[in-house]
Amino acid sequence: MRALPLILALGSAAVLAPGFLEMLVRAGFTRPNFRGRELPVPLGAMVPAAALLALIPLTLIDRLGPSEVFQPELLPIAIYVLGIAFLGLIDDAMGHGGSGPRGWRGHGAAVMRGEFSTGALKAAGSLGLALLAMSYLSLSDGHWILATAVLLLATNLFNLLDLRPGRSVKAFVLLGAGLSIGAWEVRPLWALGLFVGPALIAGAYDLRERAMLGDTGSNLLGALAGLWLVLTLSPTGQLIALILLAGITVYGEISSISGLVERTPGLRELDSWGRPS
Repeated sequence: MRALPLILALGSAAVLAPGFLEMLVRAGFTRPNFRGRELPVPLGAMVPAAALLALIPLTLIDRLGPSEVFQPELLPIAIYVLGIAFLGLIDDAMGHGGSGPRGWRGHGAAVMRGEFSTGALKAAGSLGLALLAMSYLSLSDGHWILATAVLLLATNLFNLLDLRPGRSVKAFVLLGAGLSIGAWEVRPLWALGLFVGPALIAGAYDLRERAMLGDTGSNLLGALAGLWLVLTLSPTGQLIALILLAGITVYGEISSISGLVERTPGLRELDSWGRPS
């Protein structure tokens, strides 16, 4: 029963995705990708939609069935993931697409010029969401601040990664696999399964260049990654993760992650794996 949210949400997303893509195209929500191909965006908005549809049978089973379906962490997970998806959708709908400012420096500069920045709104909103979501986990004050910082940096980092098809979902899968194998623990996957299932379906479309996740999807993957780190690691492990996330984020702000990937054998091949030629 613990895997049921993952399974049903995965199925819900597989059924919903084709129609969702068609709807995006009909509504004119398309944008050129890095090759110049016009693709529907943001497919990431399909993830919370599929998760909410899956809640119908899941809640009935949880209420009427012989055993519980949901993990106790579902409430803070849902608060954070749904909130981040909403902020990402605002960024996709009201931002400047691929031509707008990127990263904290770009959005900070826009605010200093007196401009309205959807990225700055997303950063501030993410902080509020992270503080609220982590308050449900009964952490000490220091651990609460640490977990909040891990969530924020992971959420932002996956947005920085999302410059090539499938890159962010590959990073998410590798992170999840590493955490599960390293800790020999899959319970966080079951807790996150309601959103992980649809995110994997959206990521597959993104990898095959049939759609783009948009900020909605990349930030949502980052939110799931941050939650996976918090639910799996000890405070010491989270501190190490925070340092690594901060280092990669700073590098992404001052240099090019894509350039690093292209220059590094192994990373280059992994990054291109699965994309259409």
